[in-house]
Formats: sequence, C-alpha cells, structure tokens
Amino acid sequence: MLLHPTSFPGNQGIGVLDESVDRLLEFLSAAGIRNWQICPLGPTGYGDSPYQCFSAFAGNPYLIDLQALVRAGLLADVDLATLQELPRDHVDFGWLYVTKWPVLFRAYQNFKARGCAGLPYGDFGRFQSEHSAWLEPYTLFLALKDHFKGQPWWEWPAEVRFFAQARTSPLAKAVAARAEAHAFFQYLFFGQWRQVRAKARALNIEIIGDAPIFVARDSADVWSNPRLFQLDTKTGAPLFVAGVPPDYFSADGQLWGNPLYAWEVHHAENYAWWIDRLRANFDLCDIVRIDHFRAFDTYWSIPASAKTAKIGEWKQGPGLAFFEAIKAALPDARLIAEDLGELLPSVLELRNATGLPGMTILQFAFGGDAANLYLPHNLRHNSVVYPGTHDNDTTLGWYRSANEKTRDQVRSYFRISGQEISWDFIRTSYAAVSNLAVVPMQDFMSLGAEARFNTPGVAAGNWQWRYSPAQLDRLLHESAPYLQKLGALYAR
Repeated sequence: MLLHPTSFPGNQGIGVLDESVDRLLEFLSAAGIRNWQICPLGPTGYGDSPYQCFSAFAGNPYLIDLQALVRAGLLADVDLATLQELPRDHVDFGWLYVTKWPVLFRAYQNFKARGCAGLPYGDFGRFQSEHSAWLEPYTLFLALKDHFKGQPWWEWPAEVRFFAQARTSPLAKAVAARAEAHAFFQYLFFGQWRQVRAKARALNIEIIGDAPIFVARDSADVWSNPRLFQLDTKTGAPLFVAGVPPDYFSADGQLWGNPLYAWEVHHAENYAWWIDRLRANFDLCDIVRIDHFRAFDTYWSIPASAKTAKIGEWKQGPGLAFFEAIKAALPDARLIAEDLGELLPSVLELRNATGLPGMTILQFAFGGDAANLYLPHNLRHNSVVYPGTHDNDTTLGWYRSANEKTRDQVRSYFRISGQEISWDFIRTSYAAVSNLAVVPMQDFMSLGAEARFNTPGVAAGNWQWRYSPAQLDRLLHESAPYLQKLGALYAR
C-alpha cells in the first residue's frame, strides 16, 4: 500500500505519528498486506513537496505528534487549540506553518527550562552526537534561514554563504540556541519514527522509503557540500539544473530546478555522500525506491537560465560504478528503481546489470496496442506493479477522464463492465507476475480525482489529501477479508 503519513486523519492539521499509525497497521495486517510505501520523510520547503526538502537526511517536524509532548509534560492541551481549528479533510500548509512551528518552539523552551524524563526517545545529547555529521550543518542552515526571514542561502552574506565559513562565524554563535531547537525537533521525529518502525516490524510489515535522486537547491545538502554539485562555488549559482524533457505529464517537460551532481567528484570520493545518504534511508525504512533511476545512466541537463525543460541535452551519469560502490558498502541494501518515462536502451541495460526491480504502471498500459510494455501480459517478474503512483490521478479519476477508446480497451482487456474500476486494477495488480504489487490507499477506497495527491508540473494544491477514520474503518471491516483471500489466491 502506498500512503504518505501526512494523509493520516486527526486534529493536528496534518497527519502525524500518533495512534493513526496503529490503526493503519491493523488494517494492513488484517488485509495481509506486508509492505507500506511512503514518500520521502524529509522537511519540506516552499511548495510543500516531499521531493524538495531542506535535507536528504533530516525528518519532517510536521509529522511530530504533539499529543505525545502533552503527555510528557512539555505542552498543555491549550497549546494545541489553534492546530485543532485547522481543516481535517486536507492539509492547509500555509496555516500549518504559522501554527505548528510556534508550538514546537514552545515545547523546546519548556524542555530547556525543566528538562523532561518523560520522553521515551533516549538521550538528546547522544542523539546529537550520533547524527552530528548531517545534524550540525542542517540545524545551522535552518537557524540562519530563520535569521534571514526565509531567504535562500545564496542570498545570505558572504561570511555565511557556505557552511565551511558559516560554522566559525559570529552569527553561528548568535543563532546557536535556534539551531539547538531544530536539533531537538529532529530528536523528536526520529524518536517517534523508531516507534513506528518497531510497531511495523512486530506485525511483519516492511516500510518502503523513497529517495529522490536530486536534492533541493535551497537545502543544507547543497549549502554544506557545494563541491558535489554543478555550481559556481563563489556565488552558489547553479550552472545547469535537473528536469526531464516533454513527456506524458507535461508538453514543456518538467523543469525541477535542482542542481545537478558533479559526478566526477562523487566518483573520486567513492560515492561517500551517497552511501551515507542511503545508510540514513535504511535507518528509517527496510526497502528504498530510488526516484528517477534513469539519471544514473543519462540525465537531462538544462541551462540554469532556461525557462522550460525543452532546452537541454542528455549527459552521462555515473552508471554501474555507482551501484557497485553501493553494493560494496551496503551489501544488504534492497532497492527499487523508478525507471518510468522514455528510456534509452542503455537505461534498461543498466537496470538489468544492477539486478534492481523496475516499476510498471497499469494506467500507462492502455490507449495503444498489445505491444505496450505495461500491459499485464508483457510484465517482468523482477518488477513492481502499481495501478498508479503519487504522481498519477487515482484509478477512478483516470478512468473517468480517459477517452472512450481507452476505456473500451480497458473493459475488453479485463472483460469487465468498468463499474468497479479501482478494484479491477487492484485485482489485476495482485494477479500480475510482478514480484511486488503496490496499491495507493485512494484506490483501495475507490476515490476519484478529488483524492489525487500530486499533479506534476502544477505548483499549488498538491500533497494535501487526507482520509477520515471512517474511511479506514470501512476498509478494515468490509475489504480486509477480501484482500486477505486475494493475497492467498495469487500468492502475495
């Protein structure tokens, strides 16, 4: 099942790591579902996308359950009152920003003033020490960002333009308390996520994480490691940026704007930064999906001045040497390759050489002919099949918006009426030869386009969907037994 934790129900303005986790895991266990896939867990910035985070190592403080801090004596019920006035059917990120952060800082001030033996997350100082390699630059980055009213780091004064200079600057001392507060929020997030992992493990449920290949330009990763990216190392200006040319999702392509890696530097350092990053991912998850796998073979390099992704050229990525380094350092790592889009033969060769499973999307299977590689009769065992992902419309929304020729092909292929299209795609995913099948929660709930999580290329209105407790209860009581039987029928 694919579901990001921000979609949990509750009265804190956004899904958090509270009892909603227990209810979700109860459903998964009852349904015989053994994998829970999430989007990246990092701290989101402008646009609220989990694929554009302030750090590739840190967790998202929005996910912290504040009721746990009430129980620990760091907050009072009244402190949560403004959050409880926020919508419960979707995430209003603007109001969340102005309401949750003050409550988090209040908890930190109470922690500093009184200490608290009631937190079940271990020693704060030990956490800081164990994670210092990424925590120190990340917390200073956010403290300086707060000091400069949210300005991106390349607009900061020269003495703090990069971490190497900033860490010994007078300003670093001036914002030290603010930096420690951000470290405390990470301590809370990681403590609560460890509890999530333990609960999932007890039920034999594995968590599939997600690692975007690129990091955000306005991130602690780029600010503290400029040598690893294609930047002007004096000003921080990118030379070329990431994206993809025109494709299924956008006629102009997708101009992501992420700085591109200086792969020759990574190679010279034996991909140490990437190994550290993936090791951090595996501290949070059991399996990791690497987003935009094709860029390890060839990536679309767009001049930083370009207005769309139409202008660019394919450049050579690190290739098999990257994965050999990962295998040597992390021999037990389990990875999924997001290999969607227009792929050159060399991308498929790299995927096959690594042995990684790729992805297949059933919504992409229709509208053409019988040779479409996403049609069930053409699938490979070493793959992961999805009706759709977080970037697709829900299956019901997709079917309703498809043209009649496509809908007719779906009905003919599956020999169905189309009245229960979400369940038709679920059943087909279970029956497919792909070794793993992943279904978005919205499809289990047979929801339409109103429940779409993300529309690529659209800047606003994404990542907001949340379900209600009643919807999950209905699934648990009405659908879990059927899903258990479906799993047994198809050896899932």
